[in-house]
Order: sequence, then C-alpha cells, then structure tokens
Amino acid sequence: MAAVAEGLEPETAAVEDAARDATDAVDAGLGAPPLLVGNRLSLDLYPRGCHRLLHLCAQQVRQLLEVEFLRLSGHEDPQLLQATLARLSWSLPRLRSLVLKGGQHRDALGACLRGSVATLPASLSGLAHLAHLDLSFNSLETLPACVPQLCGLGALLLSHNCLSELPEALGALPALTFLAATHNRLQTLPTALGSLSTLQRLDLSENLLDALPPEIGGLSSLAELNLASNRLQGLPASLAGLRSLRLLVLHSNLLASVPAGLARLPLLTRLDLRDNQLQDVPPELLDAPFVRLQGNPLGGPSPAPHSPPGTPVVPEMPRLLLTSDLDSFAVTPLGCSVTLACGVRLQFPVGATATPVTIRYRLWLPEPRLVPLGPHDSLLSGVLELQPHGVAFQKEVGLWLLFVPPRARRCREVVVRTLSDNSWSDLETHLEEEAPKRLWARCQVPHFSWFLVVSRPVSDACLVPPEGTLLCSSGHPGVKVTFPPGATEQPCHVRMQVVRVGSRELPALLGEPEAAASPLLYLSQSGPPSFLRPVTVQLPLPPGVTGLSLDRSHLHLLYRAPPAATWDDITAQVALELTHLYARFQVTRFSWSVAPPSASSVPHARPGVRTPLTPSLPRYWLWYTTKTCVGGLARKAWERLRLHRVNLIALQRRRDPEQVLLQCLPRNKVDSTLRRLLERYRGPEPSDTVEMFEGEKFFAAFERGIDVDADRPDCVEGRVCFVFYSHLKNLKEVYVTTTLDRRAQAVRGQVSFYRGEVPEEVPEEAGAARQKRGADAPWMATLPIKLPRLRGSEGPGQGAGLSLAPLNLGDAETGFLTQSNLLNVAGRLGPDWPAVALHLGLPYRELQRIRHEFRDDLDGQIRHMLFSWAERQAGQPGAVGLLVQALEQSDRRDVAEEVRAVLELGRRKYQEGIQRTSLAPGDLGPPGSSASQSAEPAQA
Repeated sequence: MAAVAEGLEPETAAVEDAARDATDAVDAGLGAPPLLVGNRLSLDLYPRGCHRLLHLCAQQVRQLLEVEFLRLSGHEDPQLLQATLARLSWSLPRLRSLVLKGGQHRDALGACLRGSVATLPASLSGLAHLAHLDLSFNSLETLPACVPQLCGLGALLLSHNCLSELPEALGALPALTFLAATHNRLQTLPTALGSLSTLQRLDLSENLLDALPPEIGGLSSLAELNLASNRLQGLPASLAGLRSLRLLVLHSNLLASVPAGLARLPLLTRLDLRDNQLQDVPPELLDAPFVRLQGNPLGGPSPAPHSPPGTPVVPEMPRLLLTSDLDSFAVTPLGCSVTLACGVRLQFPVGATATPVTIRYRLWLPEPRLVPLGPHDSLLSGVLELQPHGVAFQKEVGLWLLFVPPRARRCREVVVRTLSDNSWSDLETHLEEEAPKRLWARCQVPHFSWFLVVSRPVSDACLVPPEGTLLCSSGHPGVKVTFPPGATEQPCHVRMQVVRVGSRELPALLGEPEAAASPLLYLSQSGPPSFLRPVTVQLPLPPGVTGLSLDRSHLHLLYRAPPAATWDDITAQVALELTHLYARFQVTRFSWSVAPPSASSVPHARPGVRTPLTPSLPRYWLWYTTKTCVGGLARKAWERLRLHRVNLIALQRRRDPEQVLLQCLPRNKVDSTLRRLLERYRGPEPSDTVEMFEGEKFFAAFERGIDVDADRPDCVEGRVCFVFYSHLKNLKEVYVTTTLDRRAQAVRGQVSFYRGEVPEEVPEEAGAARQKRGADAPWMATLPIKLPRLRGSEGPGQGAGLSLAPLNLGDAETGFLTQSNLLNVAGRLGPDWPAVALHLGLPYRELQRIRHEFRDDLDGQIRHMLFSWAERQAGQPGAVGLLVQALEQSDRRDVAEEVRAVLELGRRKYQEGIQRTSLAPGDLGPPGSSASQSAEPAQA
C-alpha cells in the first residue's frame, strides 16, 4: 500500500483540492448528495461526480466498504478522473461492477459525445473482485494494461471507442464470458483470443475486420458470435468447430463463401448471412430454416480466381438512416438499405432501379378509408405510403414493418396488405422477432403504394386441377373440401378461411344451454361459378354433439352470400351425411342461387362502420338448436363474433385539471391501465361496457360549458374524433377551457361519447340520449368533468410561478405549433422531460436549475423547460423539426406523431388557402380521395 501511495504523490494536490471543493459544495448546499443506496453508488448523472466520491473517501464513510456497484461519468476532468480511479482499490475493496461510460453529453446535432477516458491507472488491477467493467463511449485507442490483469473479470464492454487492435494479453482472462467491442476500428484480432475457453458471447460488429484468425475455433463455450458490418471476405474452417454456437450473425460483409461445416453445428438456431456477396452456398444451408440469405447474388457468375492488381473492390451497399425531418431519399442502381425515422426498413437490392429514383414516404393515421378490413380482421399498424406509385422495380424490394403483436394467435396469421391496381391484396409475409413484443412483418414488394399490417383468420388456398384434389384447413383439421376428378376442365383457385366460434357465445345469445355451432367456413373460387361434378364439404359437428345421439331436426346448415345480410337455412336443399364426428354435404357451386336481396336486407352497418373492401366470401355454418327460425338469430350471432367489449374513461391530470385524457380500452385492460394512470390522473369510474366493431368511428363531445382548447386535426367543431382499432391505442389527451367564470365557482361539465362521425347537428346531450340507448343508438356513455374554482389571480393552464408568453413555433407553410399545442406536448412528457431537454440541446446545468426552481412541481418543470426553449427558437428555421426529432430520440414517438398530425393540419389549411386563390395545384391525396384519383394517371 505504501508503494502505491508513493506512486500517487504528483496527484496528491489535485486530490486534496477536489476533496476540499466537494466538502465546500455539499456544506454550502450547492448540490444534491451522492446517490448511495445499499451497495450501489451512482454518480454518472451528477455533475462533479469525482469530487463527490473523493469527498466520501476523505470522510472515510464506512458504507463505502460495502459498495459493490459504482457508476461514474466518462466526461469528468481527465486528471481528476485518473486520481479518483487510483483510489478505488483500497477505498472500495469489494467493488464488483465499474461503469465508466461516456455518451451522456450530446453535440448540437444530438449525437452522443465520447468520454475523456483514454487510459486507466495501473492500480486498478488491484480490484480483485471486479467482474464487470464498462468503458463504452470513450476515447480508448489501446486497451489499458491493467485490464488483462483483472483475473476475475467476467464481462468487458468496450463499444464505441477508437480501438484499432486488441492485445494478445487479453487471452489471459480466465473468467471472461462476455466481450463487446462494437463500433471501433479493429482491423485484426489477436490469436490469443482463442484461449478464452469460458467466453460465451462475443460482439465485434461495426468494425473494419477483413479476416479472422483460425484460433477463433478454440472458443469452446461460445454461444453467440456477432461479426456484422465488417469487411470479412472469408471465414476460417475452424468456425465449424464451435460446437456450442447457437447464434452466428455475419450480415453486411463481403463474404463470397462460407464453410460447409456450419450446417453441421448441432446447436445452431440462427445464421444471418444477409447482404453479402455469396454466389455459392452449401446445399445444407440453402435448405436450413434458420439461415437468412436475403441480399446475396446467389447463382450469379463466379468471380475470377486471380484478379489483376488494381481491380476495383465492389462497393458496399449504402446504408441510410433517415431523421424525422426527412421524408425522401434517393436510390441508385447500386441499391441501398434504408431505415426510416418511423422504424420502417427498406432493402433495395443492386439493380433494383436502372436509373436514380427519389423515394418519398408518409405515415397516415389509420382511418376507415385507408384501412380495408374483412369482417374478422384486426389492424396491427399505421398506414405507410411509399411513392412514386406504380413504378415497377427490376428486382423486388424488401420491406419490414413494425406491428403490435396480436393478442389472439390461434388459427390466425399476420399479413401485409397493399393497394395494387385499385384493389387490395395480401402479400406473402414472414415474421421476425427482434425482441419480446417487437415484431417485424417482412415482405417483398414489386412496386410502391399503401401498406399496412393486419391479423386475419388463416387462409388456405389450392389450385384445383382436372384430376381433383383435397383442400384442408391448417387451423381446423376437421374442415375439408374434396374435389373429385373431372370437377373442373381448367385449373381454378379455391380459398378457404375458418373462424372459430366461442363455446359460450351461442348458448348465451339463444338462452339455450344445449345450443352449439361448428366453426364458420368461408369459401371462394376463381373461374366458372359452378363445378362439373359435386364437391364434398366436411364440417365438424358442433361441440358436445355426436352423430349417434343427435336429433337431426335440431341440426341446421346455414348459408349466407354477401351482400345479403340474412342467413338461409339450406338443410332441406342438401343431403347431410353424418358420421360420429363430422357432417358432409355436396355442392356444385359455393355461391347458392338465392333470392336477390331486398332493400331491407342490405348489410346492416352502424354509422361510422366501413364496408369491408376485401372480397366477401360465401359462408357456411352448422348449428344445433331447438329453435326453428334461426336465420335472424344467426345474423345476431355473427355480429356478436365481430364485436369488441370496451370501456370508456375520462381522467383529469391531478396537477392540471384542464388536461383531460380520453381513452377507449378493451374490458380486460381497464384495471391494469387505471392502476398505472391513477398516480397522475383522477376521474370518475369507467363507463359501462359498450360493444364496438373494428374500425368503428366515434367521437367525444364536451358539454355543459366545457370546450376543447386547441385546433387539432382530429377535432371537428369542438368534438374529438376517434376510430376504434382493438390492437392500437385509442387514446387522446386534450386541453379544455370554459367560458364560465371559474373565479366564482367550479365548473361541473361532462364529456359524452357518440357513435359515428360528427353530425351537422349537435347531438342531444346525455339526459335525453340516455333514454334511447340501444345497440344502434348514437349515445354510448357520459362521464363528468370538473374544472375547480380558481384561487386568487391564478389563470387557466398556468402553473405556480410560471408565465407563458403567447408564441407560435414554425411557420404556416411548413406547419406551426401554437401555445395550446405546446401545452399539450408538455402535458404528455411526464418524467421523460429531462431526456427530451437533453436532445433539444439544453445543458445539464440548466436542467438542474429548473428542477431546483420548480421543486415538487413536475408540470412547472416541464412547461418552463419547453417554453423557455421555444422562446429562444422563435423565428429560427427547423425548430419544429428539432422538437419532433428530440421526441423520437427520447422514445416518445406517440407525442411525435401527434405533433406531426398538428403540423399536417396546418400545412393542409395553408395549401387550401393557396388553392382557393389558384396559386398552386392540388396535392396527391390518400386512396379514395378525388385528388388521388385525378393524380393517379400522372403517376403512371
């Protein structure tokens, strides 16, 4: 210990000065005490963290001896940081984890800044218990010599540094299980790396590696190896000796071949070889389901074995990462990989375009005119528009769309739906799971249009040849259709969908415990409407019914052919053959000849419920009931299958009652959502349960002296419009105001929810509407809203001690945000506001000042931060784009999307004003609008 102390004599003065400064600062109350909780000491988010640690060491705080986890910022003064680290081995003898990361500070463009750590003191090797060391986002050019001497080290994180090589001494770490050195400048790897027999995870992605040492095959315990985004041109055969390997990621390299032995690794579950130069792949890998090979020129001409000197290297495919302020990008014949700000990914292969093309994209909020859904479909994503429309690519483009995982997956599938030739169709879709609850729908598209992700009943299809065939349901093995030889002269396509029916739905509807129904069968065919020979359809008998015990008079085969709304009982028109478990019947056509629908039998639809744009299929349904007239009951039961039971809530923010949260929630999510919200909101109990269709429109109207205080794109004549989608967030937050005098007394108003679009005439308020409640009545629920009485000079929407000057951010042409819009943004940020502030470029010291000035007032902190920033940005171009970008970088895409919607409303009003004066042509609109239809020929 004396020897170590003598080695620190030149730094003693700096340490003593730092300790003295820290003592003075704490005594003067200039900073918060260090975050020392149990055996964890976190100083990375505090300014002058080294001063604070030295102060604790100088006071010989006994609790330091128990600290096992320490976090420090890499942005400290380098000399002071070195002096602090030199004391750790005897001040924190039990230290097991040391996090010394940079990246907490950002430049003017929002990029993470590297920390100042370029080396470590030699005394750090005295931390005998250290098992975890994180040096990410720093300025290391070489690995400090003390690191390979940490014999107990199990995890070493070196990502986002400037390392060009790793030392051979790294192989002397006997306990290392995880090594990450991504985003460095590594060109070679040490041969001693193969000596790390305990290493289980190795991540060397985003480097400059062009080869791997053969010794890498000695990593006998390695389970995950990531070498993506390097310059690897080949792989050593020794990789086939990694018998413990489960995950091997090699995408975005220059590989021309891979060892055939990789296919024989016994535990390998994923091999990612996308975006390489592979032309010849071993057959075992081509057929393996865990191998990804997209973006490779498979089957192309083989390269020359010996290229002459000076032969140009094939350029790497460009990669683009678009920020929120960009809505277009260029694609050249070299291809590119693009990630949009909304998370959508696009892969343009080499040669997809013969000439450079500018691609434009836009995200639309889902609404019925943009979302074509079948009767049992569910929407899982927003609507993505890619332009130019209709331009065919020479090679198909890869498209990855993020979507919300569906709650029910049994007998259902996820597909990407697109508009092509004025009709909607489903693309062949593959699912990729990046993380739990983060799923991608991947498909190949020949041209651009509108795209969305939907969940639908599993669809089975086949091509019926003249020799006949058998079509079985993949979700319900008991459902089959048999086509005998000679049923068709020419091959025709047949499609089948089967919808499961809940065992409790029918008995509850009919009031008959013994009632039951088979799965609902949808069938369609292409070509001639009739078959030349009868086709046999098999359905399972309803649950609880067997062919030996049933009463045939209670068995009903029902049929419906859209657009008719009625179900016809065709039991007497077919010969039902019954077995112990199944019922079979024969038909010569799937669409029966029934009486044409009358005006009264047109499909019933509530106001605001769209007619499905997907083809309507004939339906068969087998019922077992004592009822005799079941057609009308079947119609009610079919509608019940499509209904979602929901509750409506209206909550007011505790600190700002003028901010109201409106949400439509599935019944099974109400309790958990309220538990999460009631810390910040309060309000009445949820509404009674109401039933809604997927894609049904409804709106909220504030009544009895309360109105919406904002010009919003989803607000029509003071009423907030919704579209219900069961898997998306049906949530809006608005600011409300009143014309009544709140200084005299509180305002007791209400918000009522109505079905359909906003009518021209104001709906009856709840008192009269409640008397008309029914399945088709417009009124659904009414919930009370109370604006409390104002005290003294307090004004609506103002926090204590905060004055909000009127201002507009942006301009009319590109869209601007009003004071009310900014208040709405401020009300949504909550505890995420510091991250947004840092991404907006506010210094950390200003954040600390705001926290101190508005102690115990979270809303005041948020508003002061946002409005002080907005005042400084007044008149500056790009301010709104900077705000949207900061929201996205802070993982608040929900607020960013609302801001975009507000901007789009302003831009649309601005364009409409120009068009009225004949100064500009109309823009391309969404599908179904007159603008889009008139502009479509010009696209072609």
